[in-house]
Amino acid sequence: MNHITIDTINTFDQAGFVAALGHLFEGSPWIAEQAWPQRPFADAAQLHAALCATVAQAPAARKIALIQAHPDLAGKAAMAGALSPESTSEQASARLDRLSPDEYAAFTRLNSSYRAQFGFPFVICVREHTSASILANFAQRLQHGREQEIDTALDEIAKIARLRLHDVVSASEQPRRHEGAKAGDK
Repeated sequence: MNHITIDTINTFDQAGFVAALGHLFEGSPWIAEQAWPQRPFADAAQLHAALCATVAQAPAARKIALIQAHPDLAGKAAMAGALSPESTSEQASARLDRLSPDEYAAFTRLNSSYRAQFGFPFVICVREHTSASILANFAQRLQHGREQEIDTALDEIAKIARLRLHDVVSASEQPRRHEGAKAGDK
């Protein structure tokens, strides 16, 4: 993907802004559309914060729809090649496209259990995980209440969007790690 600068992003009309950034939140270009009037952004961190604030201010039903826009991990859409390019790449980064039959069965069972319990798909920032750590998170998060799981899913979506934004914005304009940040933090 070609990298663009914050200065260029700030010059986009609303349609251009949504075309460039609408994919950051899976199936939810409304987030970029609603954040557009907040331009100009000083850097990618400020842009990400504005996008996440848009999500935070959304009605509960819209937040649930955002979570529901995400595909099951190693699910039917992945097997059919029907994921967005970003989701395809992200799932491959955790080797979810190369699961053993037993691992695939575990993902299928956990996806079903999770959807039955919460009414939306399990969302995790797979680029920060392996298939084994995702399975461990599934087991842990199935112990949560629904409200906690909504909050956790939205936090994970914010991480996904941050990494997708990193893929779009020029490296020289990436947010810098804060002093004392853990090695895995961006």
